Amino acid sequence: MSNPMPRTQWNRRSLPMVTVVPYVLLAIPTGVTVAIRRSNGDSFAIDLALCALTAAWMLWMFTLHPAWRERPRVMGLFVSVLIVLMAILVIRDPWFGLFTPAGYFYSFRFFSWPSELAAISGVAIVAGTAQAADVPKTNVFGVLGYLAVLAVNIIPMCGLAWLGQKGEEHDELREQALAEVSEANLRLEASLAENAGLQQQLLTQAREAGVADERQRMAREIHDTLAQGLTGIITQLQAAEQFADDPALWRRHVQAATGLARESLSEARRSVHALRPEPLEAARLSEALADVAERWSALHGIAVQVTTTGTARSMPPEADVALLRTAQEALANVAKHARATNVGLTLSYMENEVALDVRDDGRGFEPDRFGDGGGRPGVGDDGPRRPDAGAPGGGFGLVAMRQRIESLSGTLQVESEPGAGTAISACIPAAPAGVGA
Repeated sequence: MSNPMPRTQWNRRSLPMVTVVPYVLLAIPTGVTVAIRRSNGDSFAIDLALCALTAAWMLWMFTLHPAWRERPRVMGLFVSVLIVLMAILVIRDPWFGLFTPAGYFYSFRFFSWPSELAAISGVAIVAGTAQAADVPKTNVFGVLGYLAVLAVNIIPMCGLAWLGQKGEEHDELREQALAEVSEANLRLEASLAENAGLQQQLLTQAREAGVADERQRMAREIHDTLAQGLTGIITQLQAAEQFADDPALWRRHVQAATGLARESLSEARRSVHALRPEPLEAARLSEALADVAERWSALHGIAVQVTTTGTARSMPPEADVALLRTAQEALANVAKHARATNVGLTLSYMENEVALDVRDDGRGFEPDRFGDGGGRPGVGDDGPRRPDAGAPGGGFGLVAMRQRIESLSGTLQVESEPGAGTAISACIPAAPAGVGA
């Protein structure tokens, strides 16, 4: 016999049936038996004694000791003895067959599959014996009739027990499936939380890398422009001191120093502006690009056409900044080296990415020859030279522009050839729906 605990909910609903109804079922045949025997003048002392013993057995083993109901062995003894008492009462008087439902209640209550079949079969045999009391058992037909009555009692009740077992198995499988689904949901939530943490970590690393790249860019910018400009100013002023007695040469060196100072001031202002993209504070990226292009065109006297295609949408702040600064650096390189007469800026909002194209009709260069060391090569009085971030005169370069775009999982492409102008294309993945500044 196994633990009957899987039937706890059914037991709570059926508790009155196993605490009150058995006494009622015992009292009814007891009263009938006493009435019949008294009317016939027969003694009913033994019947009363058996009924009292049965009631006392239920009272002691079940009613007065609720804790014993959770002890399978004790309840097995209780039901077994009760079936024996039922059998004795039924043999003495078939009226006590009315008491046999109590045996079914206890059997279903305290036994689980498959041990409950034995208890249920025992109660069914007692019930069948009571029902077949008038069937003669002295011949084959009488015995077969008796066995048929027993089968009619045993088979349906055992079938009911089997159905109950299948229902319990179904409930257990359902609870197991629900537990597995709950566990899977917990694992999924943990995975999502872990992925979110990793994504945040990657974003932090990318942001830190962008900050480091920007610091490197500013270091190169200061070295390549301000430091060299100040060096040139000092050189020109020292030369002017040597020609203090020659007004013409003195004036030429002072004018050269003044020109270098103006250029250095312009570069300083441009560098400070690059640190804080003010146009983005009060305008969208397309408007900010138009403003930057207009001011650049007025400063350098080069025509700039700005075009926006696609449906404009919000982008993460770092994406707007990257594209704006890429445009600024590309325009700065055009002013320094390209000798262009027309420049075109195109901002394209596509389904999966946002692209910025900067084209000029300048003299161009050979990208393979100059690599990414410093962007658009400068051409001085001594002919073309390869810029280098660590060499005097080196420019900002394509390397830093590429690093800024690639830090946002974007790409930077350069197409150019001598005499055919230059095209720079920066593409950044589009922000997901609902993401942006």
